[in-house]
Amino acid sequence: MRKAALFFSLLLLATPALSAPKNLVLVELYTAQGCASCTEANAFAAKLADRPGVLVLTLPVDYWDYLGWEDTFAKPEFAQRQRTYVTRLDLREPYTPQVVVDGLEQAPGLRAEAVERLVREAQDAKRDPPDIRFLTARRADVGSGRAPRGGADVWLVRFDPREQEILVKSGDNRGTSVIQKNVVRELTRLGAWRGRPTAYRLPPSEDGVRSALLVQERRGGRILAVAAEGS
Repeated sequence: MRKAALFFSLLLLATPALSAPKNLVLVELYTAQGCASCTEANAFAAKLADRPGVLVLTLPVDYWDYLGWEDTFAKPEFAQRQRTYVTRLDLREPYTPQVVVDGLEQAPGLRAEAVERLVREAQDAKRDPPDIRFLTARRADVGSGRAPRGGADVWLVRFDPREQEILVKSGDNRGTSVIQKNVVRELTRLGAWRGRPTAYRLPPSEDGVRSALLVQERRGGRILAVAAEGS
């Protein structure tokens, strides 16, 4: 087993990767097209998404649909992921717009200064993430590193990098154009990571989306590593 692990580690170093960025800060924006206070947070997140060293993911939730507008991008699994953070961060309930930085800290999406501070602190934090490499369109590898007790989850995120403008035709934002960027289209758990080099098979991707891999402590914990294809 030790020889096999050593061989795999050497293979990771020797194989040319499509992308292998390290030390990205993950910013998750939980928002909704029917949320009257989310428009400003969406615009701020869109600007933040252009900043080097930061990966912004927009995750629209569906629990405001009852107000009269069914969010065109929302998925139940996004709201479930947010609820996991509610438990982990000891919050009373989910809300929008909410920003979660590296799975560790959160702030209201309207408080740009607070979000900026969390991003700076995350960039300055000491970390030693495992390498992540997109070897092909159907395979990604996570290298060796120190795994938390109980291991970590590896998540595949597919997101649309375009800035999209949605005209809301009913509900609280009726007549308002909502601009969203890096909207998540797919969120899939690929498997576990326990500190050893591990290869993961990626499902087929639709045209126009980018892939990112997240290595995260289980049950909505700390983000250990982030890589975005093409960064």
